[in-house]
Amino acid sequence: MTRPFAAGDRALLFDSKQRRYLVTLAEGGEFHTHAGFVRHEQLLGAPEGTVVRSTAGARYTAVRPTLADFVLKMPRGAQVIYPKDLGPMLILADVFPGARVLESGVGSGALSMTLVRAGADVTGYELREDFAAKAMENVRAFLGAQDRYRVEVRDVYDGIDETDLDRVVLDLPEPWRVVKAAEGALHPGGILVSYLPTIGQVSQLRAALDESRFAMAETLEVLQRTWHVQGVSVRPDHRMVGHTGFLTHARLLAD
Repeated sequence: MTRPFAAGDRALLFDSKQRRYLVTLAEGGEFHTHAGFVRHEQLLGAPEGTVVRSTAGARYTAVRPTLADFVLKMPRGAQVIYPKDLGPMLILADVFPGARVLESGVGSGALSMTLVRAGADVTGYELREDFAAKAMENVRAFLGAQDRYRVEVRDVYDGIDETDLDRVVLDLPEPWRVVKAAEGALHPGGILVSYLPTIGQVSQLRAALDESRFAMAETLEVLQRTWHVQGVSVRPDHRMVGHTGFLTHARLLAD
């Protein structure tokens, strides 16, 4: 069901050079750039895909932001996991509606909103209170108030209180310290997924998994290469999004 833009909605404006701007619409609001300004009233009541002009004649097209758009433009407290990794993490964790997920290292909430939007019931453990607040704020901003998402300010290295979890998803520097606690928190068949920046960290995690009840462990990375397509000029772009992090996943076996 489509609906016109209203006050309080977020609009993604992109210009003729495909530069993108995330704007929260408000009565009497204005969006300013070096190319003049756009009055929000030009968009309020208008459908997605509307084209507006700034006072200097710059052309902007307005759509609602996707999850990927929002993740890249939202306010950050910590570095976010990029969209190219969020999708694979969702699949590797095999998240389903109603899945009980423990996420630790919530950062700015990019992974949190991905899990919640997929239908999971997410409990976050975050060591820093400011990061926890930013994550909850960003999740509310994109998804609205959620009763399937809560964040506790605590250290997952001290243990996990939740039991009978379906998934444990980690974005922290020493996930091998969580393996034992994850064994007790997950039910047999549950999945652990970890996001790590360096292969040295991955090696330590895989060693801990080898000494645990986790099996079927696998590590991969996702590389993203876009293409230049303009008339008969079709070739890979000169730049690509290469390494951002390693994704490791494993399944818990019965005793």
